[in-house]
Parts: sequence; C-alpha cells; structure tokens
Amino acid sequence: MLTGVSALAATMMFAGQALAQDLMGQPTPGAIDLQPAASSLKHEAIWFHNIVLMPIITVITLFVLGLIIWIVIRYNAKANPVPAKFSHNTTIEIIWTVVPVIILMVIAIFSFRLLFAYNDMPKPYLTVKATGYQWYWGYEYPDQKISEITSLPLTQAEAVAKKVPYLLAADKPMVVPVNQVIRVQVTAADVIHAFALPAFGLKTDAIPGRLNETWFKAEKIGVYYGQCSELCGSEHSNMPIEIQVVSQADFDAWVQSKTAPPAAAPVADAAASAAAVATPVAAPATTPAAAPAAPAV
Repeated sequence: MLTGVSALAATMMFAGQALAQDLMGQPTPGAIDLQPAASSLKHEAIWFHNIVLMPIITVITLFVLGLIIWIVIRYNAKANPVPAKFSHNTTIEIIWTVVPVIILMVIAIFSFRLLFAYNDMPKPYLTVKATGYQWYWGYEYPDQKISEITSLPLTQAEAVAKKVPYLLAADKPMVVPVNQVIRVQVTAADVIHAFALPAFGLKTDAIPGRLNETWFKAEKIGVYYGQCSELCGSEHSNMPIEIQVVSQADFDAWVQSKTAPPAAAPVADAAASAAAVATPVAAPATTPAAAPAAPAV
C-alpha cells in the first residue's frame, strides 16, 4: 500500500511539472494532462474532469483495489479453510445498487450543466462554416461575404521551414478575433469527419447533409491547433485544423484583404480609353455630284 501511495505521489508530482511546461494550443511532448484551456468552455470541462470525475474515479479505484487485496488475504484457502455457506446478503446488495446510482446522479448534475453550457450559445459575433473534405477543411465567412477558403496541410519541409508543428499547421488557417463569440457551423461534403480543437474544448461531428453547431470564445491571442478526430480515410492524419486568434484590428484588416475590390486599371489605360470615347469619328469622304450636262442646241 505504501508503494502505491508513493507511486501516486510521484505521478502527481510529474503531472504538476508537465502542466507547468504545457504548450498553449498544441500537444506537449511527454505531457499527461489535458491541454491548457484557452476558452470558457474548456475551463469548465477541465474543472468537471479534475474536481468531479478524478476524485470519484480515484476513490472507486482505491476502494476496489483495497477490497481485492483484503479478499485475497482474508479469504484464501489457507487462511479460510472452511468457506461460508450463505449465498445472499440483502444489506450488501442494497448498498452496491444504491451507491452507484447516487454516484451517477452526482456526475449527471455537473455533466448536464456542462452540456447545457455547450448548447447555450451566446449571441455570436460572427459565423464560420467549416466543411470537411477528403482530406482538408474549407472555411466560409457568410457574415463577411467571404467565400470558402481551402485550408490544406503543410508538407514536412514547409512545416520545418516555418518552424510550426507538422501535421497540425495549415497553409490557410481560420482567422477569428479574440474575446468574441464565434459560432462554427460544421458539415462535410463526402464522409463523416469531426471538427476538434482541444484548447477550446471543441469536438463536433461533420456529417454530410447535416449542419451541426458549436461555439467558442478565445481568451488569448495566438495560434491553436486541432485535427479531424473521426477516421475518415487513408489521409485522415492530413486534416489539420489551425485557428489564428488575432486582435480586432488585425481581424478587420484581414477581412478587408479578403473582400477588397479588384485593383483599378492603370491610369494611362484609363486615360486612353476615355480619349478614344471622347474623340468623334470622322465622317466618310463623299464625292460631289457632277453638274448636269448642258442641253444640246
């Protein structure tokens, strides 16, 4: 038992070290905890996991382990040569039925509250439609009249050159402003995909012919990575999700760059065109009519 307690203490110590060194928005090599939260929903999910689920799981695990050890020592054939003859114990049967029900009810209270938070979307600042394809993502901004942007994975050479995570970074990320409610409409064009980004606590199925919704409110400016989390084909690993959270001014500038009208024609060409329109077309030359011949005398 002391060995188990020591192992648990060591695990908690290493977990604390890993948490202190966790990278924001992407996986941390050697980490054993959840990714750090960057949205309100993920904060609630981490609280539910650490404060509600983990203590219950730990207590049940230690209780079952202690019960098994006690039974092995107390009721083995050597220590208990004459086995008991009873086959029922009403008190124990009531306990092992009622206690699990109570435990599940406690979990359900907090679980339903978290599910309600995911479905109780505040008024969104903007909507992004994310469409999954085999094998890439497309992002459309209907509020800003921005047509679909194709987001492809970077090759390993490109990722190394840019010093970004391979199989997580994309050539054209989703861009959103910080501290704004973003509604994400998720669908697919071919097979079932899943839009998942751990730092925001997102995981929503992308189903052909169906439009699912989720939302997030990023708390910090930065780059956040996710992936398709539904096995969707041979290139499933090449469906990264990259979301760049920027300031409001930078987002407005990005929208302007995507919606600016085409550049005007060069001034010289415009002047030439105007001159051509203004210059009258010369009338065709006409030959004067010949004088009538004098009558014969």
